Amino acid sequence: MKGRPVSARTAVIDGKTLPELLDEDMIRDVVHGFYDRIRSDELLSPIFNSRIAAADWPVHLAKMCDFWSSTLLRTGRYDGRPLPHHVSIPELDEPHFRRWLTLFRETVHALCPEEVADLFMDRALRVAHSFRLAIAFHRKQDTLTIQPISEESL
Repeated sequence: MKGRPVSARTAVIDGKTLPELLDEDMIRDVVHGFYDRIRSDELLSPIFNSRIAAADWPVHLAKMCDFWSSTLLRTGRYDGRPLPHHVSIPELDEPHFRRWLTLFRETVHALCPEEVADLFMDRALRVAHSFRLAIAFHRKQDTLTIQPISEESL
């Protein structure tokens, strides 16, 4: 049977049982599909490709699979600190986050059933907002003006 092992199927996030179809294979498909789009995107590829060497992409993709597995399946596999890497990118700004979210949205809606895509997007929107706030704070900008990006606005 496809899906998570029986012992993992009872995970609950935000009061909802995780969809059974959400498993490591789907996470891998989303991560790899998303970063395929990133690596060829006119706005985002220069940022990613200047910081991640071609030979290092497999390690980065594995780390991102661990991140999403920990975030959605509660596996605890990710123990990194992504924020410092993003705060240190001086050109990272609102258009980059909007494009990131747009590509992510296209990927999850192409690869996942609606309830799983919604779960991915909820988390991606939260991560983006958190990063945007932290970057603004780090740059000594007014964080009160930073509003969450909604999926509908993409």
